[in-house]
Amino acid sequence: MEYSKEMKNRLKRVEGQIRGVLRMMEEEKDCKDVITQLSASRTAIDRTIGLIVGSNLEECLREQLSKGESTEDVVKQAVELLVKSR
Repeated sequence: MEYSKEMKNRLKRVEGQIRGVLRMMEEEKDCKDVITQLSASRTAIDRTIGLIVGSNLEECLREQLSKGESTEDVVKQAVELLVKSR
């Protein structure tokens, strides 16, 4: 699978968020603020996972359909990836 620039940029933003959280911890910022930023990072990661799984699912479905094959296994695998990521 080819990972888009958008996918990579999302992870770069998450990387920046995590660095910011570490800096907040080093500066002994309030727990609520740290947790808020960690939660935002987790949400960003979850959305990136969804984007990657969705793009992969679309690609795999097109491939299966072009071959005239069943798409059931591809959909099951995508659902399993999403469940596993939680």
